Amino acid sequence: MNKILERLINHHKLTRQEAREVLTGIGQGKYNQSHVTAFLTVFLMRLVTVDELLGFRDALLDLCIQTDLSEFNTIDLCGTGGDGKNTFNISTLASFLVAGAGEKVSKHGNYGVSSASGSSDMLEHFGYKFSNNRDKLARELDEAGICFLHAPLFHPAMKFVGPIRKELQLKTFFNILGPLVNPSFPEYQVAGVFNLEVARLYQYIFQQTDKKYKIVYSLDGYDEISLTSQVKIISNMGEELLSPAELGFHKLKQEDLFGGYNVKEAASIFINILEGKGTSEQKDVVIANAALGLQSLNQQELYSNAVARARESLDSGNAVQAFHKLININT
Repeated sequence: MNKILERLINHHKLTRQEAREVLTGIGQGKYNQSHVTAFLTVFLMRLVTVDELLGFRDALLDLCIQTDLSEFNTIDLCGTGGDGKNTFNISTLASFLVAGAGEKVSKHGNYGVSSASGSSDMLEHFGYKFSNNRDKLARELDEAGICFLHAPLFHPAMKFVGPIRKELQLKTFFNILGPLVNPSFPEYQVAGVFNLEVARLYQYIFQQTDKKYKIVYSLDGYDEISLTSQVKIISNMGEELLSPAELGFHKLKQEDLFGGYNVKEAASIFINILEGKGTSEQKDVVIANAALGLQSLNQQELYSNAVARARESLDSGNAVQAFHKLININT
């Protein structure tokens, strides 16, 4: 590790294989905490390269507990986090709207980094039992249309970096890795990113797969459709830069998306929206993101039609029913 660190400090880049080997070593506990902290710090000062990110992804997928859910034809809606915006749980709520619309969602998530409450914090608060049991996950998909893959249960290697990330309280390349290492390998994905450089990294990586994808970045810094600015959407079908009006919505203010100061406040906002009692602004931003997921699954569908389906999922109560079904499957 000392030689690797010396090269990195002298502005050298890692090859894909080197990156894979180093992260494999970290995931196997071969290096001390000081070495790991120094390694993470390098990538706080510069963006990870495509080869480095591919190598890191390879290592985590090598070490993870893989779960085959391919027969369900699932989608994952998740973001990198790390945008520092402290929004409510937009992608998690959008996932329940997609499930309520009759699709299958294999949601990959973790505890919050840049907000008061991440997807794992939220579901845990409501009593959801994390599991990496394939039969339980399949039952969730059958009955609720959605299953949740809590990252630490599928990526045991993360236990060696989790405490360091928590102490640093800064976004690291692990934020970028999150959406790339869903252990169920969904065929469809909506991935939010916190800047355009990361969007290009994702585009290059997704182009090498058969995945049907949409990469999302709102130009004022959100890793989702925020409706507070124009949004860049990059997919296997091309690229678009769209305003809220072009998506069929009014422009929102940043305060409309505030997610609370703690898990309890975030949970209150979350369930309020899911029960159809949120503000029109809160509902609109969730519907906008859910519609993107629905359109990803049916690429010839007009976005306006996907918006109508997402709104129906929320207004009919189907989305909140999917939530309650998921929470109640504990065995």
